[in-house]
Amino acid sequence: MRHLQVTDFRSWEHVDLPLEPGPTVLVGPNGRGKTNLLEAIGYVATLGSHRVSTDAPLVRHGRGRALVRLAVVNEGRELTVELEITPGKANRARVNRGAVGRPRDVLGILRTVLFSPEDLALVRGDPGERRRFLDDLLVQRAPRFAGVRGDYEKVLRQRNALLKTAGKKRSGSRDDPYALSTLDVWDNHLATAGAQLLAARLNLVADLAPHASAAYAGVAPDSRPTRVEYRSSLGGALPEGYGRPGGERAEPEKLAQILLDALGESRATELERGVSMVGPHRDDLDLVLGEAPAKGYASHGESWSFALALRLGSYELLRAESGGEPVLLLDDVFAELDRRRRARLAEVAASAEQVLVTAAVDEDVPGELKGTRFAVSEGEVRRA
Repeated sequence: MRHLQVTDFRSWEHVDLPLEPGPTVLVGPNGRGKTNLLEAIGYVATLGSHRVSTDAPLVRHGRGRALVRLAVVNEGRELTVELEITPGKANRARVNRGAVGRPRDVLGILRTVLFSPEDLALVRGDPGERRRFLDDLLVQRAPRFAGVRGDYEKVLRQRNALLKTAGKKRSGSRDDPYALSTLDVWDNHLATAGAQLLAARLNLVADLAPHASAAYAGVAPDSRPTRVEYRSSLGGALPEGYGRPGGERAEPEKLAQILLDALGESRATELERGVSMVGPHRDDLDLVLGEAPAKGYASHGESWSFALALRLGSYELLRAESGGEPVLLLDDVFAELDRRRRARLAEVAASAEQVLVTAAVDEDVPGELKGTRFAVSEGEVRRA
């Protein structure tokens, strides 16, 4: 990245931030907008926020839209990505001042891995947090899966609406043949889209797991060993080895038929409940510490270590693949870590091609990362 400019994004009326290779540190009291700047960078990479699920909070209070402009070096070319965020309307995207067909066409120009205090939810939160983690990483790895995920979510909404309608008719009278035949069509759509998403997730977890386990061992060498495993709503119907390091690669064609069979078996229950009971939207990522699930059994320090290991594992996975080294974003996390974890994170960050760090005070930043420094105050960013 070369330069960040935001207008009416979160708390910022306007800011220009030059960016250089190596570490860049943003230091300032809490509540001054440091995280907002990292959030803007992350938004360019993922078209989403790590803090909120909708775009409305990203626009400065009283304004109708926000602008984020970021100059990025991608495969030796400098590209300027501009995103116009307008809640309630379609967002717009430009690359080098030329409009693109859809905002998601900019995905892949910048890849980032962000570690923040919110990441504790990856270990202690609901399954939706871990599914989102996988899907966001999947899109960073292969941007086309943004469309796959969108297609699956659209089909799922349509099928759930039909299940509710058909279920009500069924409870009041005989089965509606038309509704049930229409449901057959949506079963096929869900199986096709779901198989693509499920296969990609399974292969991602197979590739990520060794990196995450190695990262955890480096962060907490005295702790119990870890495992990262994909838990599918298909259960034992999955072919053995799918989703495991060194195992058979998952194939959408095989999974589509398995998913379609499972939908048929669960139809009676789905009609009663009015929701789809089988598919990637019901899956989870199992984080195992020793022989117990990390959620509910890991200590606070172990939970932090696991969350950090997932992010460092993601970074190493993306780093090892083609597409350019990802930018590492560390949002006020050093203050949360003990000495050993700080040292391990600093070691990885110091080797990164570009890393941005936020901290409330200078003392929170390890010496290896004391590169270009900016002081962040109310409405102002200045080079320290």
